[in-house]
Amino acid sequence: MNLKLLRFLVVSLAAAMSLTALAAVLAQLTQTGTETAASSFLSRTALAQTAPKAKNVVLVHGLFADGSSWSEVIPRLQAAGLNVTSVQNPLTTLPEAVDAALRVLGRQNGPTVLAGHSFSGMIVTEAGVHPNVSALVYVAARAPDAGEDYAALAKQFPTPPASAGIVFDGDEGRLSEEAFLRDFAGDLPEAKARALFAVQWPFHKALLTGKTTHAAWRSKPSWYAVSTEDRTINPDLQRFMAKRMGAKTIEVKASHVSLISQPETIANLILEAAR
Repeated sequence: MNLKLLRFLVVSLAAAMSLTALAAVLAQLTQTGTETAASSFLSRTALAQTAPKAKNVVLVHGLFADGSSWSEVIPRLQAAGLNVTSVQNPLTTLPEAVDAALRVLGRQNGPTVLAGHSFSGMIVTEAGVHPNVSALVYVAARAPDAGEDYAALAKQFPTPPASAGIVFDGDEGRLSEEAFLRDFAGDLPEAKARALFAVQWPFHKALLTGKTTHAAWRSKPSWYAVSTEDRTINPDLQRFMAKRMGAKTIEVKASHVSLISQPETIANLILEAAR
């Protein structure tokens, strides 16, 4: 790569990105050495700089949970003056889950941050192309490319312990109590984790077969919170997805449910995406 162009990129990106995200960008530029890569990153930076200030936040939930999983984050966003909606997205099929999010996004008046936890990163990735969406936030979440087989991607990394704790009753799957307390919500007080276990939504097998047809992170500025102690989605898989999308990334020493154990950190990340 031309040395002058590299210097320009360092100065420009440093002004617009976190140190973690900047390091990821420079690493990829060094590896590729192509002006195409430089152009791609400049384009994403421009998106982040020009994204309109959002007044709305739409939250989607993952497996083994419902919309109340965001209950510790919601009051913090509301206190900052944001209009917040937590979608009770079904866990039946991916198209049905995406449709539920799209209906809520269609009701928003103006720029909206779309944030998802865990499996619902699939919903964020697909529904995030909605014109009302100004930014995307992934919290220990799946972030596939368009048409990508997420299961095949995940197999490139060590299988997380929670996978062994999924039990099925016919078509419906859920986490066993032991796996929920240890591998899903391991950093929560036991009483809190047991209460969350009691209200977990079962998911249908068909939900896991869905593939995204869009990758909103390719055209929308994105943020990602990696849970470093995650036993549900491998932390290195999270890092891979965050780096691939060029997301502004933070690492949180938390279990899979950082939105519950560290809501202030997650709320601040969403507020950053809204600005």
